[in-house]
Amino acid sequence: MINYIRAEIYRILHKKGLYIFFGALALLYIVFVLIRSGDIKSTSIVTDATYVSSLLAMLAGGCLFAAIYTDDLGSKNLTTLIGFGLSKIKLVFAKLILMTLSGAVVFGLVPLFMYTVYASLGWPAAGSDLATVYILISKAFLATVAYAALAGIVVYGVQRATFAMVLYILLVSGIVSQLITQLLMLMASDIAPGIASHMVPGIAGRLSAGLTAGDSIIAPVAECLAYAVIAASLSALAFNKKEMEF
Repeated sequence: MINYIRAEIYRILHKKGLYIFFGALALLYIVFVLIRSGDIKSTSIVTDATYVSSLLAMLAGGCLFAAIYTDDLGSKNLTTLIGFGLSKIKLVFAKLILMTLSGAVVFGLVPLFMYTVYASLGWPAAGSDLATVYILISKAFLATVAYAALAGIVVYGVQRATFAMVLYILLVSGIVSQLITQLLMLMASDIAPGIASHMVPGIAGRLSAGLTAGDSIIAPVAECLAYAVIAASLSALAFNKKEMEF
């Protein structure tokens, strides 16, 4: 599995489409900042992060999800990997590890990029503001990993890239969470609020609140990890039941 992860990291690092896409996003952000340059304040970077974090999981996270999870479907590479002896469960968890590592790098660089843009305009962010930006971006990172793991069930159970991407987008946009919450409100309105706090958006919000207040974040991190592990396990189960032609 280690060799496979190394090979995938090499593939991802040499995937020109990712650089083009991320470069386009960076350029759009620079243009956005320049457009409102006359109204820049010392806290503008925090305001930006509020909106950027909500888009990162869908745009940057979606791009990573497509590159890591769905490329093998388009290239029919899953059969080859299994044929060369890589077990299905190792493949599923390797993808989750790759998504986590790639997301950590990309999302970790975003606040530094934002800081650089504002610093170049003469408005370097204070350390506390940069920390707030990282907290906001961490919510998007947490959601990205969890949603990628959940959408991975479709990747390996159905093996249709389009279905997987649609599910990922629906999850990130909050549509699925809202539907589940509304359904719970109709069926058991007294427990719906409590359950909502343990869904991915609620967990991400608790993580952000904990980091901001300096409280323990063990519980939300553990819950997110549980989401990812359970989803990966279900993906492996669905993958094992899926017949493949060699």
